[in-house]
Amino acid sequence: MAETWQQELRAKGYRVTPQRQLVLEAVTNLEHATPEEICTEVQRTAQGVNISTIYRTLELLEELGLVKHAHLGHGPPNYHLAIEAEHIHLVCRGCGRAEDADPAAAAGLADALRERSGFETDVHHLTVYGRCKACQGA
Repeated sequence: MAETWQQELRAKGYRVTPQRQLVLEAVTNLEHATPEEICTEVQRTAQGVNISTIYRTLELLEELGLVKHAHLGHGPPNYHLAIEAEHIHLVCRGCGRAEDADPAAAAGLADALRERSGFETDVHHLTVYGRCKACQGA
């Protein structure tokens, strides 16, 4: 992975900085994380990196197509790697846990929307709320 994003940054005229590397590593390790969670992870290695640096870095990385964000609730967006962006988010209303599902699970819905209204569904921004198996049993 490192070579790919480093080449991408350089090809677009950007330097590979330690902060950018740390943010990408945090996004990779945390999978779905808010900017604050990413900041906490980055500060384990580099205490001097502040939240505004995290936001600016995430914005740049998203513009370059290296990360994507999703809204998994009413709070801040959650970030994940762009190469892992093609999935549906399943969010439990009981425990708040987010899980990924294959976009093929929404194929019938996407097809029906396209047929009935000509609407093209952006599946990687699709979030489905419900209750996970553990919370259903509780």
